[in-house]
Amino acid sequence: MRAANACAASYTAGMDHIGGRLREIERNIEIIGADPITQHGFTQVPNLILNDKNVSVGGKLTYAMLLKYAWSDAGCFPGQQRLADDMGAGERSVRTYLKELEALGYLKIEQRGLGRTNYYRLSVTVDKRA
Repeated sequence: MRAANACAASYTAGMDHIGGRLREIERNIEIIGADPITQHGFTQVPNLILNDKNVSVGGKLTYAMLLKYAWSDAGCFPGQQRLADDMGAGERSVRTYLKELEALGYLKIEQRGLGRTNYYRLSVTVDKRA
């Protein structure tokens, strides 16, 4: 037991507490006036999506917006025109991004019939690709 304690003491002897190190790091970005919960909340996007080189920038933003809608408004998807307006994109671009996400397995779209909204299933994981 003494050997383990001596080993741990020698291992940590030259280490600083992380809090002290973080105070030394120079920041180059600052968030001003955020809260409560950055005014209107936030959306976490899985790194799997952010790092996937097969997903376009527009596809990544579309995925993030779908997550935003899924976590708010009781899971309501407001429609492609509203999504386009919120993203600052055209409705045609939104349809392209939705098809892209569907082709990559991040989204499943079920058409429910004429005059009815589509049903969207947003995947936070995907099947392994060959």
